[in-house]
Amino acid sequence: MNIIETRGLGKRYGGSWALRECTLAIPAGHVAALVGPNGAGKTTLLNIAVGLAAPSAGAVTVIGGRPAGSPAALDAIAFVAQDTPLYKNLSVADLLHLTRNLNRRFDDEYANARLGELGIPRERKAGDLSGGQQTQVALTLALARHPKLLVLDEPMAMLDPLARHDFMAAVMTAVADDGVSVVLSSHVLAELERVADYLVLLSSGSVQVAGEVDDLLASHRVLTGPASEADSCAERLNVVHVRRGEAQVHLLVRINGATDALPPGFEEHPVSLEELTLAYLRAPGTAALPGPERTVAAVASQVAQ
Repeated sequence: MNIIETRGLGKRYGGSWALRECTLAIPAGHVAALVGPNGAGKTTLLNIAVGLAAPSAGAVTVIGGRPAGSPAALDAIAFVAQDTPLYKNLSVADLLHLTRNLNRRFDDEYANARLGELGIPRERKAGDLSGGQQTQVALTLALARHPKLLVLDEPMAMLDPLARHDFMAAVMTAVADDGVSVVLSSHVLAELERVADYLVLLSSGSVQVAGEVDDLLASHRVLTGPASEADSCAERLNVVHVRRGEAQVHLLVRINGATDALPPGFEEHPVSLEELTLAYLRAPGTAALPGPERTVAAVASQVAQ
């Protein structure tokens, strides 16, 4: 079952496309990291998936084929947005009451127990809480609905390191205990590397990289060798990104098993999720997806830089 599936999805604001021909399938049972530069279309994609926006082109379904925004989809999705939208003049107790009455399913016992563990007073107005406490309240309201899909759009942007750790610990507990699928948009690559097992990278409104993290890492390597051999390597290998010094060159390459022999004078190293993500962000013309490979000319122009 796919937790989010899009086909030719597009969203236009005026004369500009935030998403264009976005085709994607995220399988259930994963913590999927959604990454990309500012303006790549991440928030637009998530807003469409949770029913807050309508597509201009294409289609999107969630949780095994339910139309995005339909009652059946909304009942199974919880969403925590970047700006933690809480009613600031309502107390925490009022927010619990409101959420309980607006949803068919809400676990009062879980919500109260979690807020108690966090030391968040129920009588305090949301606007008087710290940024970290507001985010934790928003997450508690989301998890108490026991969703099948939890969508998080930059929820940790305003949190300090300890608060980020506590936030993600709660998310991962829900994944382990309730089998919640998670789609998490974030720029904090170190956090994503610790929790994500599926990666989706958007660039210029289209999917550039998508796949299970273990598979992506296994199909890429960093090669280190003499800078003088960079041009010949570019002609022979599927180079994603080049970092060149006076004496040495570092190539992040896609490998094809035994068909890719190690060039003379080069050493091979495993790649981290952060290295992989940054390489594709710096090389937006490359795609780790089935389809046409990069041209030699495109790689050669990067090597020459």
